[in-house]
Amino acid sequence: MADAALKVRGLTRQFGGVVAVNNVSLEIAENAVHAVIGPNGAGKSTLANLLSGDLRPSAGDILFDGSEISHLSADRRSRMGIGRSYQKTNVFREFTALENCRLAAQSRNPHPFNWFRDALSYRGIVEAAQRALATVGLKERMEVPAGHLSHGEQRQLEIAMCLATNPRVLILDEPLAGMGAEESAAMVGLLKTIAAGHAVLLVEHDMDAVFALAQVLTVMVNGIVLDTGDPQKVRANPNVQIAYLGRPEDHA
Repeated sequence: MADAALKVRGLTRQFGGVVAVNNVSLEIAENAVHAVIGPNGAGKSTLANLLSGDLRPSAGDILFDGSEISHLSADRRSRMGIGRSYQKTNVFREFTALENCRLAAQSRNPHPFNWFRDALSYRGIVEAAQRALATVGLKERMEVPAGHLSHGEQRQLEIAMCLATNPRVLILDEPLAGMGAEESAAMVGLLKTIAAGHAVLLVEHDMDAVFALAQVLTVMVNGIVLDTGDPQKVRANPNVQIAYLGRPEDHA
């Protein structure tokens, strides 16, 4: 396995008396997919929120490229190279696909823009947006308003918006949610392509997709890590089978 781009050590998040994430440690490797699964309420989305900066940890460390970042805001982490998609589709529906991606690419620039200059004249930003849309298969749909795209295309657009920020790490929270079989297969193919150049943390309920994509699998239950490692080893763990996966033959 390649070197880790993101390391988590003893990460904990409490909400009053509830410990949503409890002493979690894991590593997200370069050029690989690390899937996190578990039943509802296991702490998966809370973990994603902690890594992206949407939540601050109660305890523990988050190391990006060796630097501690748990105190940094979500926008700072994004500019460093951590991209994030969410469970619910999160796009500007009135804007075209290209405009959505352009705004995402623009967010990486730490300097203010000239309000009187045409946004499309920033060639590097526009080209980054166009490349991202081409990568996810929306090159021919870039001038379509996001609200007119299908559900699957909107999920592709969200990933394109992440890619437009030139991330090193991608945190994807249920990117296959609500998709039919054909759309899911297309998304799995896209994620395989993306993983060749990124460290990917994938939170997902679609077990077929998880086992098709993941090099590392972590199972969470009640905020703790039940097991982590090679997907075939993890799926054979009797405790994992009882908690979430069912019998091994169910996924043969």
